[in-house]
Amino acid sequence: MSLMRSVLLAASQNRWLRDHASHYQFVRRSVARFMPGETLEDALVAAQTLRGKKIGTVFTRLGENISDRAEAQEVADHYLEVLDRVRQKGLPTEVSVKLTQLGLDLSPDLCFEHLKTIIKGAPKQSIVWIDMEASNYVDVTLDLYRRALDEFPNVGICLQAYLYRTKDDIATLLPRRPSIRLVKGAYLEPPEIAYPRRTDVDANYFALGKELLKAKKENSCVRVAFATHDVAMIRRLSQQALQTGFSKADFEVQMLYGIQRREQERLAAEGCTSIVLVAYGTFWYPWFVRRLAERPANLWFIARNVFAG
Repeated sequence: MSLMRSVLLAASQNRWLRDHASHYQFVRRSVARFMPGETLEDALVAAQTLRGKKIGTVFTRLGENISDRAEAQEVADHYLEVLDRVRQKGLPTEVSVKLTQLGLDLSPDLCFEHLKTIIKGAPKQSIVWIDMEASNYVDVTLDLYRRALDEFPNVGICLQAYLYRTKDDIATLLPRRPSIRLVKGAYLEPPEIAYPRRTDVDANYFALGKELLKAKKENSCVRVAFATHDVAMIRRLSQQALQTGFSKADFEVQMLYGIQRREQERLAAEGCTSIVLVAYGTFWYPWFVRRLAERPANLWFIARNVFAG
């Protein structure tokens, strides 16, 4: 792992920086590259614009590690409102939730009840995605995902390619016909449990991607989404999908709002399933810094904002 990435990931967990960063205008301008605004209305406007480009959306309200029951209830109620607003506007928009935002740190059972409420409120043809968080949450997240999948087919899970365990996690999930979104991983993890070198993460991502495409072909996986901004990786997996016998529409890529926009539009124009994750909310600091850690070159973007402002 590069020194810069390690520093950024450590900074993402710093409470003082989280509490103070939002007061600086150059930081807020930088964040605007990755999210359309802090409100649901901002996200809805972005989704309407993207729909015009044949790009779908997934909404997530930023926040994690809630320790208050009333706040966890408010988050669940908010997602029900999101689903209702999306339905009213006829948008091809799904939602993605963090379990610690639904009260996982308070009680797995409480969290599960909130999760069920959200899934029940979603259209049957729409996936409710569960984000994966730091490694200490993987087991409980997978346990709750399996419980949800036993009741609802329209629920998906995010898995992280930088964890050594992910190959085995996929193998245990496939008999249940899951929906899986594959990411590289964005938390600071020790080398005992995660690949420390980017080249090894990339190699594992491609290997897992091939397994997931094969599983989808064999109807062991309902949906496979490749969540990455690595254009070279996207094209390798796209070729693999075509060789496996998939149509372009069966190949799904999910990216963050504001990153690789040309690639998002290219995929959509070519007939692939192009999805953009639209994040919003006031609790953006740790999420934003993890995005910088994924590609430290984005620090130059912040530097330009400093000198421009």
